[in-house]
Amino acid sequence: MALTVHVDVVSAEKELFSGRAQMVVATAELGEVGILPGHSPLLARLKPGQVRIQISATEMQVFYVSGGLLEVQPRTVTVLAEYAEDAANLDETAAVRAREAALRAWQNRLSDRQCAETLVQATAQLQAIDRLRRTGSKLGK
Repeated sequence: MALTVHVDVVSAEKELFSGRAQMVVATAELGEVGILPGHSPLLARLKPGQVRIQISATEMQVFYVSGGLLEVQPRTVTVLAEYAEDAANLDETAAVRAREAALRAWQNRLSDRQCAETLVQATAQLQAIDRLRRTGSKLGK
């Protein structure tokens, strides 16, 4: 039996996941962080991106988070997200439109900061959708 760690993924709106996992990978501000059972304590800020939870050798859950905090304790990993969604529930068409609109606005030099934030979030959502596709899971909507 593989070693596991308890994982909670919560946003301000809801709890998205609570259970055991073999590994967690999250998009921290300085890059991707891989967490295995028994990992040293860690507190990291998350940027828009993915949280991948390897439940077993054949099962993975992928979540999109807009940002937040990752807390790691030896037996528990907690993701506190500003906004989070199961990648299977993301609207790919809306994310593509948001990214294209942000790129157009950026090219026209309109509201650089807001445009950049929209571009980062839309791209992160599309990457989460792509990861889900590559793992063979079905997309919602």
